[in-house]
Amino acid sequence: MKNQYVQFHRNLLQALQQAAAQAMPVNELSEEDQTLLSQLDLLANSKSFDEAFIATGQQALCRIVAAYPHLAPQVPRDLFWLFGGDCLHYMPDEEISLYQQLDELRFEAENDNTDFDYEKQRARILGLH
Repeated sequence: MKNQYVQFHRNLLQALQQAAAQAMPVNELSEEDQTLLSQLDLLANSKSFDEAFIATGQQALCRIVAAYPHLAPQVPRDLFWLFGGDCLHYMPDEEISLYQQLDELRFEAENDNTDFDYEKQRARILGLH
């Protein structure tokens, strides 16, 4: 179950990394552009969701919102929730509440050692059906 959760977010990070790389002018990358792309690459290929991962994610997403407004719509809402901290400023309270419900269900299933389909429950709670 935890692997499904990690893989879901890793896929989102890889898609964001690709979108950012495609949106940047290849011949004219500034140092800030290179730093952002390096951070996204590191996140997309990370093996664990530790404190350094979370800190790097917060920094990268906040940098996207502040300095790359054309990329901000490419950031999945799930990543703002995953990284938390200052990223939560970009989510309305109602949306935060939905992600809290999803996490509570996920943690409950983990504690009970029962099956939990993260993507299915995510779609149900967020009304994506």
